[in-house]
Amino acid sequence: MNEINESHDTGSVREFTVSDADAGPYALTEGPDGALWFTLVHRGAVARRDPDDGLVTVHPVGDGPTVITAGPDGALWFTEYRAHRIGRLTPEGDYASFAPRTPGGGPFGITAGPDGAMWFTLSSADRVGRVTVDGEVTEYPAPGAFPSALTTGSDGALWCTLNQGNAVGRLTTDGHGTAYPLPTGGAGPVGIAAGPDGALWFTEIGAGRIGRITVDGAVTEYPLPDPAARPHAVTAGPDGALWFTEWGGGRVGRITVDGDITSYALSRTDCEPHGITAHDGALWCALETGSLARIEVRP
Repeated sequence: MNEINESHDTGSVREFTVSDADAGPYALTEGPDGALWFTLVHRGAVARRDPDDGLVTVHPVGDGPTVITAGPDGALWFTEYRAHRIGRLTPEGDYASFAPRTPGGGPFGITAGPDGAMWFTLSSADRVGRVTVDGEVTEYPAPGAFPSALTTGSDGALWCTLNQGNAVGRLTTDGHGTAYPLPTGGAGPVGIAAGPDGALWFTEIGAGRIGRITVDGAVTEYPLPDPAARPHAVTAGPDGALWFTEWGGGRVGRITVDGDITSYALSRTDCEPHGITAHDGALWCALETGSLARIEVRP
């Protein structure tokens, strides 16, 4: 499939149609080839948007591809939530997948670990897994309920949100876990990213807040202007700030390490922005209604 269909332009925000509304662009990442790669969660596919001409190429994969990231081996790695597998796709389109040890675990978050392997969450099984680039899988108990997104912290450990445990978890590469409860009840943390300040930043979809946790476990929370924003994913931007999607309001937000918050409206309040990543000097997010949005970083 090849499409370049710009659907919305507000000056700082541009949107590009990349699929039909039923395909469900969900998460995205910059690939080792400099292109933007994204999952089509309802189509069972991973797609590539060319950085030069915007052409989109679609690769069929397993059922329910969800979060995607670049691996240390020059491939794209992603979770297949409904197929209960971990997928690997080379820039040339060669696809393979690996089964976690726990069946029906619902893999969701995935990140490149500090040890040269890929780490992932098994949300439905309360476990965290590790898969080498050769496909060898190990699993550990998560430090709390429903581990969701995860990332590598500045301390060389894995950090994950514990969506149903109302906490943020830390897991060492040898499987030792610690949970840090959040001050606000019902926060429902989802997205998490390493910040430029050495701390971890995360979204509280249930409380309408952005959280910050130091590697020592000290938590600070920042309420969003719209309590019903339902922040979902978060990433470090090229400007030294953190950027996040507001799934409930059809916006993209920006928070500085000092807690100053600004917001950018997308074309529709119901466009369902999910994943977000830095790419080509801007921020890009996936809109489940069929588009990718590019948010310009301005001084």
